[in-house]
Amino acid sequence: MAENDHYKYDPSLAAAAIFIVCFAASGIYHTIQVVKLKSWYFIPFIIGCVVEALGYAGRAINASQESGQWTQGPYIIQALLLLLGPPFYAASIYMVLGRLIALLDAEKYSMVRLKWLTKIFLFGDIVSILAQGAGGAMLAGADSKKSRDRGQMIIIVGLIIQIIFFGFFMLVAIRFHQRINRKPTKASMEISSPWEKLLKILYGSSGLILVRSLFRVIEYIMGENGELMAKEAYLYIFDATLMFLASVAFNIFHPSAIINRRTKRHARIPSSEVQLNALA
Repeated sequence: MAENDHYKYDPSLAAAAIFIVCFAASGIYHTIQVVKLKSWYFIPFIIGCVVEALGYAGRAINASQESGQWTQGPYIIQALLLLLGPPFYAASIYMVLGRLIALLDAEKYSMVRLKWLTKIFLFGDIVSILAQGAGGAMLAGADSKKSRDRGQMIIIVGLIIQIIFFGFFMLVAIRFHQRINRKPTKASMEISSPWEKLLKILYGSSGLILVRSLFRVIEYIMGENGELMAKEAYLYIFDATLMFLASVAFNIFHPSAIINRRTKRHARIPSSEVQLNALA
């Protein structure tokens, strides 16, 4: 790929700078919340904020350069990292559901046993990250149409894997909510904190990530000459804005408002998450 063939438009420095600040601010606040509330399971979410901020930093560097003279390094950084931020968000979201089900003593209402819940979704997340990362790296360094097409196809596969697992996750969450509403557990009735509000936040943030992933799939299917890649506004509307809203939602209503140290002693946390917390 020639050095002047990275973008189909002049990238906006102002837009990139705004989202660097937005994701950095949200990530810093999440870091404070994680340390204060000892919610280590939310560390992947912080990594997602960092990845997003660095991705837009790459765009900002290119935007500050002469039109058509964009350098390869920053372009590769933004191409890769803007693909990889949402899967890190997803990792924490998956763990939140497992911990909430355990807190409510409601494993019998889950479509997937708690022993496997986090493992299954994190496996899909890791496969998605690897595929999108490999495809993004191939696309960023492509020097022919054949290699660009191959890179785009691998990215599309990675995004489809993410959508499949996220769609299944939302189904598991919705069915769990329906079942526990139909026949509440003793724990769910004794807990005074608004755990149902947390479920709604999970639905909302998951929906935002799902819409973003669908946008990226359509974007890559349409190709580099398609409408979505030809205009920068689409990226900021259907990717940057949606991911920032998902991040802020958890700043406002952090999961540890429900899942905290006082309530954990009454709940059985899935062993897979205990191992992840130990690693964190």
